[in-house]
Amino acid sequence: MPQFVITGNYTAAAMKGMIANPSDREAATRSLVEAAGGKMTSYYITSGDSDFMLLVDTDDSANLVPALMVAGASGTVSNLKTVRAYTSAEFLAAQKKAGELASAFKSAG
Repeated sequence: MPQFVITGNYTAAAMKGMIANPSDREAATRSLVEAAGGKMTSYYITSGDSDFMLLVDTDDSANLVPALMVAGASGTVSNLKTVRAYTSAEFLAAQKKAGELASAFKSAG
């Protein structure tokens, strides 16, 4: 099943809310991911450019976009970024496929 890495930042309003009323953000996030048909395999609070990172498995990445829209529209997160993650085995298969395709490509140079 395809896996996606999602990162983002909490807004100032979200931080104020978490200070005033601490809550389990992992549980809230998991509910949204599952409602969209995905499975959240990991949730991390991070330092650096992003405040959080989650790993999500989903059969249909088109279902992930509406969930990200809901999260963004909530006003509690910003700077959402999603990238597809590939296992080593998936990347090995891609290398082999590239080798098969290489003979069909004629370089301009």
